[in-house]
Amino acid sequence: MMRLGYLGLALALAVGLALCSARADDKDGKTNKLFNGKDLSGWRIFVNPKDKAKAKPEEIWSLKEGVIVCKGMPFGYLITEKEYGDYKLEVEWRWPKGEVKGRRNSGVFVHVSGPDKIWPKGVEAQLFSGSAGDIWLVDGFKLEVDKSRQDKKTTRHYFRVKTDKPVEKEIGEWNKYEITCKSDTISLVVNGQKVNEGTKAEKSKGKILLQSEGAPIHFRNITLTPLK
Repeated sequence: MMRLGYLGLALALAVGLALCSARADDKDGKTNKLFNGKDLSGWRIFVNPKDKAKAKPEEIWSLKEGVIVCKGMPFGYLITEKEYGDYKLEVEWRWPKGEVKGRRNSGVFVHVSGPDKIWPKGVEAQLFSGSAGDIWLVDGFKLEVDKSRQDKKTTRHYFRVKTDKPVEKEIGEWNKYEITCKSDTISLVVNGQKVNEGTKAEKSKGKILLQSEGAPIHFRNITLTPLK
């Protein structure tokens, strides 16, 4: 009887493990929320050490009605705790209405690695108002982008593709980024229009980062869909 009991327990455990494995596999390819709309679980805040005395992290990055509100100053970022590779990242952003000192500037980084600093190694999908979709290669990151769109003044900057219709929406309206990272290729889509692409990336995974770079900006609906 005891042997039968042990056999039954072993069988139950084996079935349980199989079910757990199946459930884990079922999650592959399904969209995951990187921002749950309630708190910053899965993210951490970095503030430029030179400016730490000027503002507390929670004053720079706050939440309001399911939206991440970034004050824009001091410089720093919100970065994921985990690394990701082979995915489609979707991020909505808007520039709040009102006068702004300086430029409306921010960005979404992918494949971020290395120590925290201003700015860490990675690929920046530009959010600069009027230039969303440009690519910046930060801290020596290597990626091949069409040379005809390379900025002659700053060689690590690549302009977005010229389009027949406006890429970005008016100030105060929500825009949507779709950033697809698959193997060594990174492609950018803004509001449904493909505007940039790079290949032969030196890294195929890393952390994801949202910039605080001088102007107030809002983020919401941040999701990641793994690609098989």
